[in-house]
Amino acid sequence: MLRDRNIFPFYHFVRQKPMYPYYLDFYCAAAKLAIEVDGGQHNTDEAKKYDQERTEYLNSKGIQVLRFWNSDITQNLDGVIETIKEALHQFQ
Repeated sequence: MLRDRNIFPFYHFVRQKPMYPYYLDFYCAAAKLAIEVDGGQHNTDEAKKYDQERTEYLNSKGIQVLRFWNSDITQNLDGVIETIKEALHQFQ
């Protein structure tokens, strides 16, 4: 979906982008936007703390992070696409 040029014609997303010391699920360098797709393993206190620290680190580098649950992708894809479009629009 993120790599579909019909949905995001002016933005290129790379999958599994290294961003030391992390790997980003999807990253658009032009918009400095990271998309993270999380499964249930991210719903523990320890994982939430790790994800928060990770997001703060990326934000400190000027990278905006959007997080979606796997279920968001499967059950509300249109809403996910709109959220990403809004973030890209704010970048412009």
